[in-house]
Amino acid sequence: MQATQLFGRQLLADTMPNVSEWQSKLLRRPAMTLTAQWAICQRCGQRTVKQTVRLPRNNYYCPHCFQLGRVTSDQWLWSLPEPNQFARQSGSPLSWTGQLTPAQTACSQEISEIFAAGKTHLLWAVTGVGKTEMLFTGIEQALMKGLRVGIASPRVDVCLELAPRLQVAFVSIPQIVLYGEMPGSYDYRQLTICTTHQLLRFYHAFDVLVIDEVDAFPFAADPGLAYAAEQAKKPTGALLYLTATPSKELQRQERQQKISVSYLPARYHGYPLPEVRLKLTSKWRRSLRKKQLPGAVKRTLKQIVTNKKRFLIFVPHVKDLAILETSLIQSFSALKLATVHASDPERHAKVQRMRDGELDCLVTTTILERGVTFANIDVIVLGADDGVFSTAALVQIAGRAGRKAAYPTGLVQFFAESQTRPIKEARRQIRFVNRKAQREGLLGVHDHD
Repeated sequence: MQATQLFGRQLLADTMPNVSEWQSKLLRRPAMTLTAQWAICQRCGQRTVKQTVRLPRNNYYCPHCFQLGRVTSDQWLWSLPEPNQFARQSGSPLSWTGQLTPAQTACSQEISEIFAAGKTHLLWAVTGVGKTEMLFTGIEQALMKGLRVGIASPRVDVCLELAPRLQVAFVSIPQIVLYGEMPGSYDYRQLTICTTHQLLRFYHAFDVLVIDEVDAFPFAADPGLAYAAEQAKKPTGALLYLTATPSKELQRQERQQKISVSYLPARYHGYPLPEVRLKLTSKWRRSLRKKQLPGAVKRTLKQIVTNKKRFLIFVPHVKDLAILETSLIQSFSALKLATVHASDPERHAKVQRMRDGELDCLVTTTILERGVTFANIDVIVLGADDGVFSTAALVQIAGRAGRKAAYPTGLVQFFAESQTRPIKEARRQIRFVNRKAQREGLLGVHDHD
């Protein structure tokens, strides 16, 4: 292995490449620091009561980032400073030829300025607004300067959707996609797309780091990943957060003017977000156990099928998938469908089949709530009142409909036994951004290119 394997990385000794010629430049940091009470991991920044993580040799380990290899208090984190061994570009590496709307262009310019200034910024924009395309100019300018760019997301699916789009947009720039079960090995690249967990392996690597879907699990629930993002960028680097549903903490930082914000409440095609219809439906699981669809669900699906629309059905739990699949086949035998969940080994292949138009329907858990785009689909949520569906999740699920300019509308139908606070709040948020977009004159600009 070459020294490039260690540029801007932080690795433990047992995964170190042979970099003898770079010995004088090697950096090492204690993998953990200890206080009277705490064991503090320097890879993920999280602290644990020492007594609970003591090992037989009187050393300590971090339980928080264990999945990336055990860190103990008698180890070192090794790295080589990021040298930016990339050729400066005389011409533009941007091969994307699309057009941004005026509102997108304004956000794009702000993002470019943030990247150049090395600041932290939030892009708060509705689902399906074209966030990725708004990054292109800033990324283009960074790449031309020979800077290193990272784009991270909490979800593997989002990374796998982003990667081909970025490859098409920057054809001449080698990129790598990093995630837990990826084929192949790590390579040093100027453009890195990765899950947020993979950021735990970087140290002062990126001049520009984008965190997509910052409200998504696990990033939103794991302070170690926010620490990893800060560590992965250079001290002078830019950090951009992207989300449609910012956390209370991010909104607090905005109010306190700790971070700057760009706000875009309308999709690029000028149509409003599809608003949520709610149908109260009791005892739906009992119907499914009898291999029957609840009457209201069956009527809705019959209309969708008649209209020759494809659709996603979200259910709360993995156990709901099989019984719903059986009931769907019973009622709609000609339907080409598949079920998918986080642990499904064929998950990525099934999503691709849906993208390719080979399936009429995907029945899914919340794993597909964000980061995937299918053309011309309707969206159903069965059991939307279940506790697994947060407000952010419901807004994101609703945002799967109407994303493409050629198909800017779609049905979003929730079935629930009661209208919970997350359902009310999700409906309120969607109505709010549509009204805001209307007031700002961003609706009615129906761009179909």
